[in-house]
Amino acid sequence: MGCGRLTHSSTEGRAMELGLIGLGKMGGNMRQRLRDKGLTVVGYDRNQEISDATSSQDMVDQLTQSPRVVWVMVPEAAVDSVVAELKQQLSPGDIVIDGGNSKWTNDPRHAADLAEAGIKFLDCGVSGGVWGLELGYALMVGGDADDVATCQPIFDALKPESTYGFVHAGGHGAGHYSKMVHNGIEYAVMQAYAEGWELLEAADEIVADVPQIFTSWKEGTVIRSWLLDLLVNALEKDPDLSAIKGYADDSGEGRWTVQSAIDLAVPVPAISAALFARFVSRQEDSPAMKMIAAMRNEFGGHAVLPEDA
Repeated sequence: MGCGRLTHSSTEGRAMELGLIGLGKMGGNMRQRLRDKGLTVVGYDRNQEISDATSSQDMVDQLTQSPRVVWVMVPEAAVDSVVAELKQQLSPGDIVIDGGNSKWTNDPRHAADLAEAGIKFLDCGVSGGVWGLELGYALMVGGDADDVATCQPIFDALKPESTYGFVHAGGHGAGHYSKMVHNGIEYAVMQAYAEGWELLEAADEIVADVPQIFTSWKEGTVIRSWLLDLLVNALEKDPDLSAIKGYADDSGEGRWTVQSAIDLAVPVPAISAALFARFVSRQEDSPAMKMIAAMRNEFGGHAVLPEDA
């Protein structure tokens, strides 16, 4: 079992504690929200300026309660190595929570790997972005019910102060799968708003004030949402978005959503179109559009623009 200790002091009468690996934009804010709610958090990050521990082992050694709980907030590519380290550092009964944007298919494997050392595993999809510190995070958890119950004080501290924002979605993988679909829906909703904005901007002979139209939609309409509120915030800062390049990256979860839909033969045309629209945004000059222009010229004599136009 490496350096893991077999016994720890009781949590009875004490605020719950946890280790947190990865203190970036999300992880750092989560640490602060947990502390604001009275939990003890020992954070570890490779950036020692923001870290509470010199290493993941030092972080584990600072945890005194049983079971020890370690929340992992690292990029998907780093999860395997972090889980492997924790397998050697933790003890039977301890719990690892993967709260990053991990692919759900890896969760059963991580759970089985840690189970060889008697360590429990939960996967948790987290939504809330930079606003989570103030408003709380939406949490979608996968894993065994007993382990979820043990970690409930952590989830309660992170979630919004309302009835909503937390769900035990199912077994291992259910949390990240739910978050993946959540992000796929997010892609489609944002794309619809963006296309509506572009259309309104193009109708400048008809429409006088595009930002005010979106602002007016914040109340009373069937398309009001938090994303609409954020869109209005962006337009208040830059009414025509002239300072922003039309390039949108993707975190990978949109791709996974479309791939899963293909595997399950579930039609997701809106989500698929939103994902491909992001790919189009990365092309200075779309090769596909070159071919379409060429074919239109061939069959209809439609004009084509020279490369340097």
